[in-house]
Amino acid sequence: MGVWDGVLALWCGVFGFLALAGYGRSLAGVTTAQRTVRTTGRIERVRRPRDGGSAADGIDVVVGFRDPSTGEEFTVTNDGDCGDRITAAWVGREVGVRYPPGRAHAFRFTGDLQAGRRGLTLPNSALFMVYAGLVALASVHWGWPWALVAVGGPVAVAAAFALPGERDRGRERLAGLTAVQPVAGRVVAVLTTVSRDADGDLQTSRTPVVAFTTHQGVDVTAYYPPGLADSAVGRGQELTVHYSPEDPAVFTPDLDATRKSWRENTGCTVAVLVLTAAAALTGAALLWLPV
Repeated sequence: MGVWDGVLALWCGVFGFLALAGYGRSLAGVTTAQRTVRTTGRIERVRRPRDGGSAADGIDVVVGFRDPSTGEEFTVTNDGDCGDRITAAWVGREVGVRYPPGRAHAFRFTGDLQAGRRGLTLPNSALFMVYAGLVALASVHWGWPWALVAVGGPVAVAAAFALPGERDRGRERLAGLTAVQPVAGRVVAVLTTVSRDADGDLQTSRTPVVAFTTHQGVDVTAYYPPGLADSAVGRGQELTVHYSPEDPAVFTPDLDATRKSWRENTGCTVAVLVLTAAAALTGAALLWLPV
């Protein structure tokens, strides 16, 4: 056995053990995620961001929630590290809250209460590392075309399954945005975030904050939608806002740009499907066709 064989065997063994241990803990119901208390809170107050402030912490809100086991009521804010950022807020909006049993003060906000409930994130990651090790081992022993088949094939299958759902979600999103007449909105602040890139250079990004009132009288404060050009958007600017009546957090001040973004995302998925399928077929051809 060569050095690489030993390294890859050890790699697969360690991550395989971690995967089995993680799945065993999940089946026993003792993972941290399974023991975590999950409940729904509601936003009680919203404070509009200060112009020039940081976008890192989300919109300042006050949230009330009830411990499902004790019935005790809690009122908290999202100061500091509180899990997922709240980028769209209005009084009465539901917010997911999770925390360790008996430690409501250690709460975290979450946009999806169902995500990670079984505690399979780490074992799934470990299983992927085992798969990567096996692909590398096959490539070392039988040639690099195996890597094309082993990597391109599963990714192509995943993209093929994801494409119809992504297409349907995009259509549903656009249908929701055009379901009701648009409303007037206004940019109430422009936030800035300063960070360092891999080279240590400072980078500054801007995030406009939009306020609008729905036809039902709900006052919404939200970050400008990601993926849309915002360099020319300034404080005090008036906007025409298209929003989903089912979820006002889904909105756009530029319907044409949103349509274009959706088509580009779908096109990227199609490109991934084509490229990975081609890579897998090329690998298969190199392995089995006579040369």
